[in-house]
Amino acid sequence: MARAGTKGTIDTLRELRDLLFSYARQETVDPLRSLGRSLGWGLAGAILVAASVVFAALAILRVLQSETSVFNENLSWFPYLVVALFMVVVTGLSLFAISRSAQRRPGRVNAGRRDR
Repeated sequence: MARAGTKGTIDTLRELRDLLFSYARQETVDPLRSLGRSLGWGLAGAILVAASVVFAALAILRVLQSETSVFNENLSWFPYLVVALFMVVVTGLSLFAISRSAQRRPGRVNAGRRDR
């Protein structure tokens, strides 16, 4: 016999189902939306930075080729060397910044490194 004022089994199961669905949504869907938003902004920023570095390299090359008369004839390869060195320096600085930010993150364990 069911007492007056108590919920039925079906109502309890419905509440349990609703609770489980809301919990699953809170713990999976909402963080994934936030992650997707962050990933989208990060990807857009990375594309813009990469494009700006390429345009800067082209600008340096064109300035060295057209505005200077030193690099004619025998030294025509030199502007390309300067741009290649520029790209190597930019890549090195980027990798250095990435490694520094990875070391600063708390709670992150670097693979292959032991804490001393």
